[in-house]
Amino acid sequence: MRKIKYKKARKVHLNQLEYTGKHKKLESKMQLFVYDDLDFTEYQDLAISDFRECIDNTKTNWLNLHGLSDIKTVEGIGEFFDIDSFLLSDILNTARRTKMEESASSLFFNIKSILPTENSDNISSEQISFLIKDGILISFQEKSSDFFTHIRERIRTHSGVVRTKKADYLLSLLLDAVMENFYITIEDEEEKVEELINLSKSSTNPDILVRIEKHRDNLSFLKRSIIPLRDSLYGIKTLKEDVVCNVIQMDSYVYFSRLHQKSLELLEQIESDMGMLEGASNFFFSSQSHKMNEIMKTLTIVSAIFIPLTFIVGVYGMNFDYMPELRYEKGYYTVIGIMVLIGILMIIYFKKRRWF
Repeated sequence: MRKIKYKKARKVHLNQLEYTGKHKKLESKMQLFVYDDLDFTEYQDLAISDFRECIDNTKTNWLNLHGLSDIKTVEGIGEFFDIDSFLLSDILNTARRTKMEESASSLFFNIKSILPTENSDNISSEQISFLIKDGILISFQEKSSDFFTHIRERIRTHSGVVRTKKADYLLSLLLDAVMENFYITIEDEEEKVEELINLSKSSTNPDILVRIEKHRDNLSFLKRSIIPLRDSLYGIKTLKEDVVCNVIQMDSYVYFSRLHQKSLELLEQIESDMGMLEGASNFFFSSQSHKMNEIMKTLTIVSAIFIPLTFIVGVYGMNFDYMPELRYEKGYYTVIGIMVLIGILMIIYFKKRRWF
């Protein structure tokens, strides 16, 4: 059984740009949303040369990149928005853990998006990075997905308050959408854990134990993914008292505080599920031990019944010429009858003592 865990981060130099993910053949595409309370414009299949014409610094801009295999595109974005090379390296190196970097003019955040794999006990992971700088939110996704479809629709249809808010509020919505995937994954794990608990009560198949350990690894992976997210969200909460970073507006900190609370709830749920798995594992071993004890008890009873019978057979199997009852005409049938009677009496005795 392969244990699910973070890959060891490849030794990539801070200034070296190399995509370390598994979606190396996906084409990179950019999408831009420019909006405010009164106006909205959407650009598809954008090129870096279009940035100066399309980006409006008087409005909220959301630039989304699907596919990180095209290093030149990532470099072009970094050059246009003056993004530090070590941040670009963190965006491309998907083996790194969740982190947050803040400065006076920017806020960088990356997160692991996790979803269950259909018809499998495995879970899939994707790194998504966010950068707010000069009022522009840039998101980097390894592949095209529908995590943010509902947010795009809210922007298009002017639903809710998203069009009246700035990029920091949009970031909280995107983080919340990714965190919803954790809820989906945990819910899927809980259904499978419940199934394993029921199976452990009715079957002693060793494959059940293998699946229990598999889901224990899944939950451990989820926990290791959420803990740095929790720490990063707490770090954003503490920026409220930090006058150095002015990327997030004062009225938006409450949204990140709620996300931090969600991360705590997720960790509590994972701890509860891991406890349930531990109980299923203990019950499985108890069932195995009980079954073994029943087998050993049956074998012991059978052995105990045959001990006096073996003694009688041993006595009359000795090669002496002068033995009592040796030449008794009905001796054979008498001894057989006594042996059967002894066996029946011992079975009745064991039954009364409730030994089986």
